[in-house]
Amino acid sequence: MTKLAIIGGTGLTQLADLKIIKSDSIDTPYGLPSANFITGELNNTPVVFLARHGNPHKLAPHKINYRANVWGLKQLGVEHIIAIAAVGGITPQMMPAHIAIPDQIIDYSYDRKHTYFDDDKQPVTHIDFTYPYSQNLRSSLIKAAANSAINISPIATYGCTQGPRLETAAEIKRMERDGCDVVGMTGMPEAALARELNIDYAAIAVIANWAAGKVEGEITMAEIERNLHVGMSNTAELLKALLAS
Repeated sequence: MTKLAIIGGTGLTQLADLKIIKSDSIDTPYGLPSANFITGELNNTPVVFLARHGNPHKLAPHKINYRANVWGLKQLGVEHIIAIAAVGGITPQMMPAHIAIPDQIIDYSYDRKHTYFDDDKQPVTHIDFTYPYSQNLRSSLIKAAANSAINISPIATYGCTQGPRLETAAEIKRMERDGCDVVGMTGMPEAALARELNIDYAAIAVIANWAAGKVEGEITMAEIERNLHVGMSNTAELLKALLAS
């Protein structure tokens, strides 16, 4: 596989077993990225790691400089991005600690810098976004999961909300009617920006909790952290299996 980047979300500010070679601070035309870009080797494969929320975790989803993050990866020669995100489960199969490989996305976010083509001096550019995730990269992840006996959902629709607050039960009902299987806060504009720069992009969605209204009681951080511990452990094994294939 040509140069691969892994973007870590909530619960993954560092990549275990990564043999670090260098750390790059890149000042892009769009400002500073979330953190330094860590270049290293995982399973003897060159990878670049970026902590989406910073390290330590400090950036709320709507405050992330997505354009700088993706631009910086492009400058480092990255051709494939695997984005890891903690999400809430909406449909019955999306239970806590489970992993999904989304194939579709619905964007409910707003007021985010969502394109590189917003300069009046540039021609209007409309990217095709019918299938927002790279099918080749998704297929590789699905195959790696099968080879390592990790239970995943190979298709799912990711609903991206603004955050940082969690959703209301009514909002989740609406999202389920819209066809969403999981809900997160960072899937967009990250996926679209990667497409604008011709970078293959796929996501690993780790279900941290049932979404609002799916079970009785409030969503707690203790619950989220417990489920992420299991889900991120399986994600690490999935990444190793991917790089071994």
